[in-house]
Amino acid sequence: MKIKPSKLGVRRNINIVNWLGLYSLYIKEVRRFTSVFLQTVSAPMVTTILFVIVFSVAIDRGAGKEGVPYLTFLIPGLLMMSVLQNSYANSSSAFMTAKVTGNIVDLLMAPLGPFEIFLAHNLAGITRGVFVFLASYLLLSVIGIATLPNSLFWVLIFLILGGFALSSIGIIAGIWAQKFDQLAIISNFVVQPLAFLSGTFYSIDKLPEYLKFLAYCNPFFYVVDGFRFGFLGVSDVKPYISLSILLVCNLILGYFTWYILKIGYRLKT
Repeated sequence: MKIKPSKLGVRRNINIVNWLGLYSLYIKEVRRFTSVFLQTVSAPMVTTILFVIVFSVAIDRGAGKEGVPYLTFLIPGLLMMSVLQNSYANSSSAFMTAKVTGNIVDLLMAPLGPFEIFLAHNLAGITRGVFVFLASYLLLSVIGIATLPNSLFWVLIFLILGGFALSSIGIIAGIWAQKFDQLAIISNFVVQPLAFLSGTFYSIDKLPEYLKFLAYCNPFFYVVDGFRFGFLGVSDVKPYISLSILLVCNLILGYFTWYILKIGYRLKT
């Protein structure tokens, strides 16, 4: 009787990119946030509704674009702000939790390179942002205060690129932080202020010149402004300019994130 040789210990040909490993890690991260759906998707959806109610009443109706009802102007900005915050929260919490619990060893020992780890966590962050966007938009549509997008192409472009940028920042923050308190510093003093000052609640045309210059220096502004153009067809900056700036920012963030994963910065401590 001829016995077939065992395949144990035989090296598999994974090629340049381990697509199966990348997909498995992506599914793992998606299941991680969907397992607590009420916290990761439902809570941001309710927060968006509360923002709509409060700010539509409290802020001057003239804060938006001329010719556009303020509530209509406000909703795209709130939707994108929610996407940015949740994309950041997903990737940052993934690395922070893995380091605190010691599960980071499983990630480092897996046959995954820095590119696969980077891309899987980024895609998971974008997925969570898209989930939050769809849930919030559907609820606002049921209420009857959401409008159909003017250009679905621009909506999707800025939705994906915005989620990519904040997922990259989340990975960097999750790797850098060694305690949850340090992670909160990035969220409270960087992400949230930039999100609130991105033109979410007002058009920067209403700002004084010196504040308008600061708004132009805020990369979050171009995400919100381009996304609003996709919904309303109006913006403070041409969408092609916003797209170009966002692509450059994503290239820089993407390379830096990949590099710190490659060198293992603070991953083994």
